[in-house]
Amino acid sequence: MSEVTNQLVEGVKKMARRPLSVGAGAVLTTALAVSLVFHESSMRAASVPPAVDDSVAALTALDRAMESVTAHVAPAVVNVQVTSRGSEEQVAQEGQEQQLPPGFAQFFGPNGPFGGGGQGQGQGQGQGQGRRFQQQQQPLQRGVGSGIIISPDGYIVTNNHVVDGAVTVKVTMNDRRVLDAKVIGTDKLTDLAVIKVDGHDLPFLQWGDSSSLKPGQTVLAFGSPFGMAFQDTVTRGIVSAVNRQNPFSDDARKPGGFIQTDAAINPGNSGGALVNAHGELIGINTFIISDSGSFAGAGFAIPSQIAKATADQLIAHGAVHHGYLGISMNDVTPANASFFNLKEATGAIVAQVSPDSPASRAGLKSGDVIDKLNGRTVADGSALQVAVSQDQPGQTIELGILRNGQPMTLSLKVGEYHKPGTEVTDKESGASPQNTGKLGLAVDDLNQDVRQQLQVPAEVKGAAIANVRPGSPADDAGLQPGDVVVEVNRKPVASAEQFASAMHSTPQGKDILLLVWSKGNNSYRVLHPTDGNQNGM
Repeated sequence: MSEVTNQLVEGVKKMARRPLSVGAGAVLTTALAVSLVFHESSMRAASVPPAVDDSVAALTALDRAMESVTAHVAPAVVNVQVTSRGSEEQVAQEGQEQQLPPGFAQFFGPNGPFGGGGQGQGQGQGQGQGRRFQQQQQPLQRGVGSGIIISPDGYIVTNNHVVDGAVTVKVTMNDRRVLDAKVIGTDKLTDLAVIKVDGHDLPFLQWGDSSSLKPGQTVLAFGSPFGMAFQDTVTRGIVSAVNRQNPFSDDARKPGGFIQTDAAINPGNSGGALVNAHGELIGINTFIISDSGSFAGAGFAIPSQIAKATADQLIAHGAVHHGYLGISMNDVTPANASFFNLKEATGAIVAQVSPDSPASRAGLKSGDVIDKLNGRTVADGSALQVAVSQDQPGQTIELGILRNGQPMTLSLKVGEYHKPGTEVTDKESGASPQNTGKLGLAVDDLNQDVRQQLQVPAEVKGAAIANVRPGSPADDAGLQPGDVVVEVNRKPVASAEQFASAMHSTPQGKDILLLVWSKGNNSYRVLHPTDGNQNGM
């Protein structure tokens, strides 16, 4: 309303607070009506006609283009509602803030078999690691995110952190249908996951080429910011930058390469679509940088170059096998290029080579500069990391390097990345995605710190169980955090990697025999893999 109208209405409110006679009220009503009619007539007389000439043609054409892209993309973007159990990190943090119940101190107290974890206890060396092996009840939580249908039969890509620890998953379609979904596979390294609903002829998005993106190009972001109330939200912006690192990464091996955009992304947009002007999926919206927790002009999306390769593996195998070289890197910059006898500030400097890694076996050394991968120029460490993480373990690659300014070529067989404590699925590589049940346990190497915390004798070799999901096959078999797997199917295992390999080599659907050391004694346990209808990790 205009200021004049506001003043009139406010006057009515003030007079209405006082007793009025019928006559006074009628006079006031008449006066107000006349004033409003006069004011509105004046406004009409002074109104400006809409612009119809060619000066706004470009804007209206842009509007029509954005409407067309939105109409194409929106039906394939869904809302994802998850009931999950708290993450291990959340449970560990909550455990530090709670006193142990009576009777539990003998097991989880500072002198118990699983190490200290109660409130007020000291923070001795290895104590935090000991808490990882505690069996704690994880409370149910509810969360909301977004997802994108990528096939007509109902495969949906989203973020791993949206469905992490999922017990139930429901998907609200663009037409407001609510469908049950199951988790096909997750990948913590890339923060991607694939879920599936039953359907056919569903609207889906085609993948675009994120490697061709340039700063300044128009993009649209789709999702459900702040939950169900704002489903089907679309925002417009540009590509602010490409090949950004994740400043919150807790693992140097996590690939970067993020797309930065100023298209508004808020909590609830995680797993939503970032599309180009053709309506092609070029990114999965993942995180923002903001002091307030809401959008502040910097949103980040996983590029389709990573997302498509990861989703394809999750659909085919239920898991992702990432390539691994065994090096840490720095980017070549104008400030350091001269120290390595480089004429251009491009490439990745090898800062460290892990012993007995694919890189060390190939002869790569600290101080080498990698400038080519299979004949293609390597722009920086992030680009190399993204490319190698998508290579299949066992694949042979060629690295072009500069050693003290002299060009060399090294042939290298890519290894497989194994993150300690990651969960192990019950299927071998290539198994049908219809049978993607999980064993429900995570294992870690039995190093000296873990051995001390669990009080495992030196003669016991194997993989330590770090976590067991309630209701899983591992839980049904009586496995507990702190147990040590000594054998798989009558064959000894000496590390988490050997345990994972043994699990993946077990035929689909077959029971698994484990020899387990627990509280000073060995015993055999049989795991019965679940079918593919179970959600969760």
